[in-house]
Amino acid sequence: MRLYALCDQDLLDRKGLSLEDFINIAKQKNAEIIQYRSKNSDVAFIKQQLIKIRGLYDGFLVVNDAYELVEFCDGVHVGQEDLRAIDSDIFTAAKILREVIEKEKILGLSTHNKEEVLQANMMDLNYIGLGAYRDTDTKNNISAVIGEKLDDIASLSKHYVAAIGGVRESDRFAHVTYHVMGSGLL
Repeated sequence: MRLYALCDQDLLDRKGLSLEDFINIAKQKNAEIIQYRSKNSDVAFIKQQLIKIRGLYDGFLVVNDAYELVEFCDGVHVGQEDLRAIDSDIFTAAKILREVIEKEKILGLSTHNKEEVLQANMMDLNYIGLGAYRDTDTKNNISAVIGEKLDDIASLSKHYVAAIGGVRESDRFAHVTYHVMGSGLL
């Protein structure tokens, strides 16, 4: 199983960890991808953090939501609500987003159930995040935990699948490419 490390600024702040601390841990655990997420920061701060991560880490770097900063990283990860903020039709939104970030950049989308995975199959994505597998402290208001159904739902995806939400290093899935570790990494 490959590691996709979620660097959540709010979690770092709560735990009193620096960005450098997180990057060092991610590198020790051979993370192939780092996603930087900061839900409560402005674009200028997120840009600074992406530049700092790029200086410390040679792997793939993905920014959460802030697609206007894609030039500072390798791609963008968005949620379902982010697509709807771009356009009420999620398929149109995905096309617009792909045009904005361009073909050579990574595009990922959070999914939470079979229907969203099947919709994602019709989009020009590089991967999906699927979950939440368990409750997690990196995200508030998780609407549904899919638990043991995750692997069956993942098998329906034509894209790479990253298991998200409460995933531990010891978890094993047959149809998942990446474990997304946030607080579990720390």
